Amino acid sequence: MSTTTQSKGNRATRAGQLIAGARKHFANGTQVLTFAGSLANVTVDAACAELKTLIDNRAASTAARATATDTVATEVAALPALAAFMNAFEGLVRIMFATDSTALADFGLQPRKQPVPKTATQKAAAAAKAKATRELRGTTGPKAKKLVKANVATKLVVTPLTTVEAPAPAVPAEAPAASPGGAAAVPPPKG
Repeated sequence: MSTTTQSKGNRATRAGQLIAGARKHFANGTQVLTFAGSLANVTVDAACAELKTLIDNRAASTAARATATDTVATEVAALPALAAFMNAFEGLVRIMFATDSTALADFGLQPRKQPVPKTATQKAAAAAKAKATRELRGTTGPKAKKLVKANVATKLVVTPLTTVEAPAPAVPAEAPAASPGGAAAVPPPKG
């Protein structure tokens, strides 16, 4: 069988069988075996030691893989609780040192950015876009509404108020002329 087509596990099994056969059929461990080709001549004990190395490497690799699988499974199982703890700890640190950027930097954290208030223009543009989106969506279901977004170009025109002059104070009308009898004339009723 070709060595390139054997799996690592099969190769280790085969090496074990070769060792068992060598111990059975080569009783003298110091007997020198002559290999064809460029391989050096070795004793039976040296050949068995080489084959044993192959078996030991395979066993160590299998054990390491099992340990790695167990280690990864342990990590995956513990991760949600540990991540929640880490988030809670970070929150505590942020509360305790909210205004101290140097202390936050010691923990590898940056101060939270304060929200920038929107200008009146931005608020008006957002309101216009929201209104246009509502009109476009109509009265469809919630899933259909998510698919529709208004693409509205907004332009806000602000007209400054002009100063309004205060009306001139009313000038009292001239007093009616006195009647010959000395009594003031009564103005006619407005109707």
